[in-house]
Amino acid sequence: MYRSFIEKFKSNAELNAQCQSTTSPSSRQISAADASSQNSCEFGSATYYAYCGFGGMLSCGLTHTAIVPLDLVKCRLQVDGAKYKNLFTGFKVTVAEEGVRGLGKGWAPTLIGYSMQGICKFGFYEGFKIFYGNLIGEEKSYLYRTSLYLAASASAEFFADIALCPMEAVKVRIQTKPGWATTLREGLPTIVKEEGIGGLYKGLVPLWARQIPYTMMKFACFERTVEALYKHVVPKPRAECSKGEQLGVTFTAGYIAGVFCAIVSHPADTIVSKLNQDKGSNFVSAARALGFKAMWKGLGARIIMIGTLTALQWFIYDTVKVVCRLPRPPPPEMPASLKAKLQNQS
Repeated sequence: MYRSFIEKFKSNAELNAQCQSTTSPSSRQISAADASSQNSCEFGSATYYAYCGFGGMLSCGLTHTAIVPLDLVKCRLQVDGAKYKNLFTGFKVTVAEEGVRGLGKGWAPTLIGYSMQGICKFGFYEGFKIFYGNLIGEEKSYLYRTSLYLAASASAEFFADIALCPMEAVKVRIQTKPGWATTLREGLPTIVKEEGIGGLYKGLVPLWARQIPYTMMKFACFERTVEALYKHVVPKPRAECSKGEQLGVTFTAGYIAGVFCAIVSHPADTIVSKLNQDKGSNFVSAARALGFKAMWKGLGARIIMIGTLTALQWFIYDTVKVVCRLPRPPPPEMPASLKAKLQNQS
């Protein structure tokens, strides 16, 4: 599927170069960087992956930092539900005890950690998707595209979480342990001094348990929702849609994916919060201490947070692709070779 797109992209680029002098500027303004004559780099090149990583850095770093107050209250609900009770009470108690500035605790490790995660998450996803697609061939890439999205996103998130884990450990402790530390400058050396470098990564396994299912849902659900929206909802092909219309589809698909992401990953997210709050605990002991029911505390807040977050992330990421004029494959279509086989069978 992706090998054929690269070959078509190269041949179309040569054809467009020959015809460019006789084509009017208005006819070349095909929406959302679909025209190869407007692309800034070759699909699947190192420059392409670098731009994707940059888009991921902006989409994850900016959005997670913007919702730090909601994330702080959500974490406190997870580890001390008796005190904070619900989202509204959580905000009220936090502001009463620490002032409005208290809602911004943990912004620095959030910005740095999720920017690093975004580079790996989106950049590696694009790379693994092309790599796995070429590995299994065009026909299987189409038939098993959901499995392809799941495998590529899981592989990317494995590495993304290694980049995120140290900053996530600092962030959660700043937000959930009163009096421990209030800034990244204080928190990072404190963990290293008390627990060594390993203390920064003790939450890595539960982080994988939270983030890998989340990311698999995020990418696979998004890709298939976009495909379904263009097929059944949008009354014209993507190539005929304006940039604004395409980004609208992106935002809608992103929000739908985000709701499912929140539900799938919430128990592990609660365990991560509890694990980083309690010194010396592990994944199993934290889960036992919480109990099944407590693992779902804060789900409403997280659905709002993750739904909005995921929609904005995809919107920012797709906007970067448009602004930077990156090539984008069209929605998946059945390869001609597979169509011929099906016709012969029938």
